[in-house]
Amino acid sequence: MDVIFLGTNGWYDSPAGNTICILIESEDYYIILDAGNGIHKLDRYYQKAKPVFILLSHFHLDHIIGLHILAKFSFAKGLVIAGPKGTKEILKTIVNKPFTMPLDDLPYKTEVLELSEEDTVLPFETKCMELVHSSLTLGYRIHLENKSVAYIPDTGFCQNAVRLARNVDLVIAECAHLPGESSPEWPHLNPQDAANIAKEAGAKQLALVHFDARRYPTTESRKVAQLCAKNIFPNTIATHDEMHLRL
Repeated sequence: MDVIFLGTNGWYDSPAGNTICILIESEDYYIILDAGNGIHKLDRYYQKAKPVFILLSHFHLDHIIGLHILAKFSFAKGLVIAGPKGTKEILKTIVNKPFTMPLDDLPYKTEVLELSEEDTVLPFETKCMELVHSSLTLGYRIHLENKSVAYIPDTGFCQNAVRLARNVDLVIAECAHLPGESSPEWPHLNPQDAANIAKEAGAKQLALVHFDARRYPTTESRKVAQLCAKNIFPNTIATHDEMHLRL
């Protein structure tokens, strides 16, 4: 299984990177975690005719803005977009005229699914749980090829994040806040929070993503977050666009 970080920024694009988008390539599937502007790089890695799945965590624009790029691609085995309750209605509005090409007009088959903690209806082993954010947000746990990945997007520290990350090979966790920073009104993780989730969960590796573009204006500035997290959970990396991890 390969994990490729197509976009690692939160909020907006900057010289440090595109907004959040992560590609997991397995033997049978391409799985995309969120659809920020980093998704425009997908055709650099889409080389085999395998089904494509986009898992949306929530509907803040930095996580869905890349959906207007879908007309760029030719997915021979089609595309499934899955997300929390409300996904169908949101996409009917956003991925439609006058904003962009409607899903039904794309040159390949598309399907939209709504997921819940009780029902994921996907062909690979997936668990989703609600996190703590300013709007309904799902985190994901995926098991493929005897490897497990947890995706912890925008959230404050919560036990559902720990549950999703329990004993996984890789936790991909957001790091929008600076070390020590918190905001109950707009919950996000700082590097210590992300590290504590990985540590409490007994995960093997932590990858920090979704760096707020204002707080972390350069990839160099992310090293501070990495260092803080490493003090708690040593096997931590601060990601950058087009970083590859092999599991």
